[in-house]
Amino acid sequence: MNAGIIGTGHYVPEKIVTNADLEKIVDTNDEWIRTRTGIEERRIADETMNTSDMAYFASVRALEDANINAEDLDMILVATITPDTSFPSVACMLQDRLGARKVAAMDLSAACSGFMYGVITAKQFIETGAYKNVLVVGVEKLSKITDWNDRNTCVLFGDGAGAAVIAPVSEGKGILSFELGADGNGGKYLLQEKDYISMNGREVFKFAVRQMPESSVNVVEKAGYNKEDVDYLIPHQANIRIMEAARERLGIAEDKMATSVRKYGNTSAASIPIALSEDVKSGKIKDNDLVVLVGFGGGLTWGAVALRWGK
Repeated sequence: MNAGIIGTGHYVPEKIVTNADLEKIVDTNDEWIRTRTGIEERRIADETMNTSDMAYFASVRALEDANINAEDLDMILVATITPDTSFPSVACMLQDRLGARKVAAMDLSAACSGFMYGVITAKQFIETGAYKNVLVVGVEKLSKITDWNDRNTCVLFGDGAGAAVIAPVSEGKGILSFELGADGNGGKYLLQEKDYISMNGREVFKFAVRQMPESSVNVVEKAGYNKEDVDYLIPHQANIRIMEAARERLGIAEDKMATSVRKYGNTSAASIPIALSEDVKSGKIKDNDLVVLVGFGGGLTWGAVALRWGK
C-alpha cells in the first residue's frame, strides 16, 4: 500500500508587513533583506488569531481538496513550535473544531522540519494498513516569539498554516523514499531563549547549505532515480541562497522550484505545505511529476521525501 498526498490547503493571515515597514522599526533596509534572504514581505497574525485557528482554516481546505470529511480521518498530526498552549495540543483542539471522530491526535516538535516529520510519520501508519486517512498540518505563529527589536531575526519570520491529507494512492504514486535526521549538538545555534527566537545565522547557514542539497540527492537516489529526473523542488522557505544551493545541486531550472519565501518569509513548519498547496493549485505541480520536499530546522533537524505526484 503506497501512501501519498491526496489533498492540500493553506491559510495565511491578511496583514502584510513589508521590508519598508520593518525599516521604520529596526536598523535595516529593503535591499539588505532581499539580497540576503529573498524576502520582500511576510504575513502576521493579529492578537485574536491563534495557531489553532490557522490550522483549522488550512485543514478545512485540505479536506475539501481531498474530497473527504473530517469524520473520515483516522489521525491528526500537527507540526508546530508555537502552540496555543503547552497543552492541550493544537491537534486536539483541531480535532474538536473539525468535528472529527475521537481518533489519535498529537503535536510534533521538529521546528522547520516538522511537516516532513509529520508526513513521514503518517506514511508509516498508512502503509502498515493501520490507518487510511491522516491529516498533517504545519502551522506557526512565529510573530509571538519574534523579538521585533532584533534586526537579525525579525526580518525573517512570518505566520501561516499548510495542511495535507495523506492516504493510500495507486501503485507507482505517492512517497517513494524519505530521509529523517537530527544533530542535537547543533541545537544551540537555533533555539527559543526565554521568550524569543535566538539564532546563530552563520552556523545555521553552513548547516543548511550542506544538508538540504545532500538530503535532496539522497532521497532521489533512494527512490531509484537520477537528479535529472526531478520535475519540481519544494525546499523549506528559509532563505533564497540556501534554497538555490539545493536547486543547483539537483540541476533543475529556476521555475521548477517553489519560492513563496518572497511573499511569506520563513513560516517554519508551515513553509513547505504552504508552498506545496500554492503550487499544486497554480498548476506548477502536475500529475506524475517527481517532486522533492526537503526541510531543515532547529534541533538541528532535517527531513526529505521524493514522491510521485498523483492519486
